[in-house]
Amino acid sequence: MSAHEAWRGIAAEQVEEVPQAWTGLLRRRTRHLLGSLAAPHRRAIGWLAGAILVSNLAGTAIPYLVGLGIDRGVSAVRHDDYMPISVITALILVCAVAQAILYRVFVAGSGRIGQEILLELRERVFGQFQRLSLAFHERYTTGRMISRLTSDLESINDMFTLGLDTLINAVLSVVSVGVILLVLDLPLGLVCLSGFIPLFFLSRWYQRESTKAYRNTRNAMALVIVHFTESLRGIRAVHAFRRQPRNDELFGHLSEGYRAAMSRSFQLLGIYWPGIVLVGNLTTAAVLLYGGNRVIGHEM
Repeated sequence: MSAHEAWRGIAAEQVEEVPQAWTGLLRRRTRHLLGSLAAPHRRAIGWLAGAILVSNLAGTAIPYLVGLGIDRGVSAVRHDDYMPISVITALILVCAVAQAILYRVFVAGSGRIGQEILLELRERVFGQFQRLSLAFHERYTTGRMISRLTSDLESINDMFTLGLDTLINAVLSVVSVGVILLVLDLPLGLVCLSGFIPLFFLSRWYQRESTKAYRNTRNAMALVIVHFTESLRGIRAVHAFRRQPRNDELFGHLSEGYRAAMSRSFQLLGIYWPGIVLVGNLTTAAVLLYGGNRVIGHEM
């Protein structure tokens, strides 16, 4: 059975770890869906990409201008020449204003486009649920549909509103700062960037484990919503057959499963972030050791 034949969405929802063949298929389908959703906004996305790029360059240029002001502007002031420090100060102000304006443009524009994409996605999901057969709805509960239309889409909304600008700024900052380090001092820059080797393996581990944890959390949340929705919809039957204690027991068990799944997600985060801090501190120590030896040896 091929990956296209094996993957049916519903059959694999309870699978903790998706096989590699299915992962490739899902990524291709996800990229295709994302491309179709973003296609009407291609031009606006291009302008926003340019805005955040220029904003990041302006922010990166400020420390360099401060260094120029200390190295050249201050020494010129001692000789009663205020022109260099004035020009550098003006450039810093221009960069700061440009960074603030362009960042606001990016946040506002990405938020607007994100909400339009979410609206289109909600309409597609709702329309798909209505087109599916009666047999599908017989085995796929209302609570699961509500979970897909609320909690899953809410996660995507959080990405657009809270994480997208931070992610893009972080990537651009890492790239720009890494290039500057290599240009200024290649050996010292390589020592600084060596910390990305353990970070790569740490991030790959977190990606695999957090994917499994997210699937477990999503399934546990869906089960809670299923039980809550179905119980309330049939509340008359619950009272008629005195099902309250049994429903309380089931709901407590499902809630405990959801709590355990969420705890696992936080445990992974509690390992990943301290790991990043540890790698950063060790890399800083290596930079100080190597750079200090070069300074002592008058090589820097």
